[in-house]
Amino acid sequence: MIKISQLNKEFESRVRLGIMSVLMVNDWVDFSEMKGLLEITDGNLASHSNALEKAGYIEVKKEFVGKKPKTSYRVTQNGRQAFTEHLDALEKLLGR
Repeated sequence: MIKISQLNKEFESRVRLGIMSVLMVNDWVDFSEMKGLLEITDGNLASHSNALEKAGYIEVKKEFVGKKPKTSYRVTQNGRQAFTEHLDALEKLLGR
C-alpha cells in the first residue's frame, strides 16, 4: 500500500500539475501559450516554472524573436520519469 507521503511534493500544486501535463504531450510550449492553457498570471507561471526548472524537471529556453523575448518550456527526461512515477503513485493511492 502506498502512503500519501510517497507522492512527489514538487507536483502538489494545481499549476505545476498543469505545466507538467501540458509538457508531457507537447515538445516545446511557449510562455503565452502555457499561460493561456492554464489560465494563470505571468507571475504565477514564472514562479512555478522556476521551481520545476530548479528541480530539473523542465528545461527553459529564452531567446529573442526579432526584438521580442520568447520563453519556451519542455519536460526533461528526469521530469518525465518523476511525473510518471507521481501519476502511478496517485493511481495506486486511489486503488486503481
